[in-house]
Amino acid sequence: MGELRAVLFDMDGTLIDTERVWLEVETGVVAGLGGAWGPEHQEAVIGGSMLSTATYIKELTGSPLSAVEVGVRLNDAMLERLRTGVPMMSGAKELLSAVSAAGVICGLVSSTYRRLMEAGLESIGREYFAVTVAGDEVARPKPDPEPYALAARLLGVPPGECVAIEDSPNGVASAEAAGCVTIAVPGELPIPPAPGRTVIASLTELDLPSLRALATDA
Repeated sequence: MGELRAVLFDMDGTLIDTERVWLEVETGVVAGLGGAWGPEHQEAVIGGSMLSTATYIKELTGSPLSAVEVGVRLNDAMLERLRTGVPMMSGAKELLSAVSAAGVICGLVSSTYRRLMEAGLESIGREYFAVTVAGDEVARPKPDPEPYALAARLLGVPPGECVAIEDSPNGVASAEAAGCVTIAVPGELPIPPAPGRTVIASLTELDLPSLRALATDA
């Protein structure tokens, strides 16, 4: 690879601290459908698509609503929360600023639907990203490689010359299957080390030189 050409970021739990907010939103929606939701249920859906989460909730509660209708409730509730602002993860703003200042192109690759991504970008700063790929803009969401492959194609950079940063097993699987150099920052679920995968505790451990070193060593 030889040089750092592009960095692809996940959004929820990687750049903005939304996983706890999602837990609250999912708990409220499930309660409204007559069910109960806990961390074990959230763990089952972290990093997956909105449709898969909504289908899980529909099956859990036995709701007569369709999975699409459950998804609308989730999206509406989350949108209201995002509009109030969501804090950035530690080190996220500094890393984005450093990469941008160096002229390295960035993409945002999320399972979150476009209208929620747009609200999240208000907290993150849309100026950092040359391309953004939302969960409702791909036929096969994470853990399929399509989201990362699409982002790389839109940037005009081969996946093998992109560094992807993810917090969930599904996201890591997607980035690795696409052929990206992958950094895992585990959130709610553990992510074990693996060949070609770098696992760190926080984005504060990353800077431009370390990203370049990873790209060079890949």
